[in-house]
Amino acid sequence: MLTTPTRTLNILAALVWYIGGVVLLLKAGSLLLEADALRPRQIWPWLGVAGGALFGGLKASLLFNRSCKKNLARIAALARPKMWQFFRPGFFLALTIAVIFGATLSRLAHHNYPFLIGVAVLDLSIAVALLGSSYVFWQEKAFAK
Repeated sequence: MLTTPTRTLNILAALVWYIGGVVLLLKAGSLLLEADALRPRQIWPWLGVAGGALFGGLKASLLFNRSCKKNLARIAALARPKMWQFFRPGFFLALTIAVIFGATLSRLAHHNYPFLIGVAVLDLSIAVALLGSSYVFWQEKAFAK
């Protein structure tokens, strides 16, 4: 099998991290706009933004930063890296389950004001955690290796 440069694996890992963060940020914004359309000029969407940002910052510093560093170290330690090894197989399974779960929650939340706010907070917190921890790729010079 052909090997892949570790730099390529680092770039693929970062792309998944950034794309996930942006998609969840857009999704959270859409849910909050829908909530605002149901009940205009309420404070709850703004409290949702604040809560999502706060929880996301905590997740970034307590979980996602460490996860990012561990993955970059794992990639660097691969003897013969393959294209699909930019994350562990378990991560891909967890990501698939999370996407299905998130899509299901979003579908169930439509036209339900409190549920829209709750799912938006969840999505926003994960988006902030992903985007907030993405500095690890730059800090660890993942693209220069």
